[in-house]
Amino acid sequence: MIKAIIFDLDGVVVDTAKHHFKAWSLVAKKLNVPFAEDQNEDLKGVSRANSLEKILQWGDLEISLDKKQELLDYKNKIYLNLISKISSKDLLPGVYHLIETFRKNGFKIALGSSSKNAIPILKKLELFDLFDEIVGGNLVSISKPNPEVFLKASSLLGVPKEKCLVFEDAQSGIQAALNAGMYCIAVENKGNLIGAHKKVNSLNEISDISALINDLADKKPKT
Repeated sequence: MIKAIIFDLDGVVVDTAKHHFKAWSLVAKKLNVPFAEDQNEDLKGVSRANSLEKILQWGDLEISLDKKQELLDYKNKIYLNLISKISSKDLLPGVYHLIETFRKNGFKIALGSSSKNAIPILKKLELFDLFDEIVGGNLVSISKPNPEVFLKASSLLGVPKEKCLVFEDAQSGIQAALNAGMYCIAVENKGNLIGAHKKVNSLNEISDISALINDLADKKPKT
């Protein structure tokens, strides 16, 4: 049934939400737009450019293309500085063991993320060599919930979409997986994500991948 596993990056493999929040907070401050953590949740899984558009909408602002690019570069510079010291110690619980277990059992592994910094982050986390394919924001043009990122991963892996399982922590990502016609497991502990085939609070809850796959056996990918 399932032949490939696709992991989102932020919030599933490593928690960089706090760094995104800090960087976007400084951007919002420049624009005099109030920005709270619940709004940062709405930016999960969303591209950098589309995230800025959301902030501009919240502030009912219109700015030039040059100013937008200036703010996008500013945000990325701050974010890169904040993540410059991350290491394998920052991996979320259960990530390394689960990826290794899937690999040892013959599953193909891909990353499907809107982050344009996916490759350097994976290298810092010492995970780069464990992924068969890496699809980041540089390879896609449309943000989640559009399924492009996951369909691209499926194509590169050479695995039909209906045989792919996605791990996601954002509503936009879950919807993207469902829009792609894939299986999806939500990784969250707040209880507000909907639509996934299964929920776990953390990847370290998954100790038996055979049981996990069997649990999904009677469920078909949603559309």
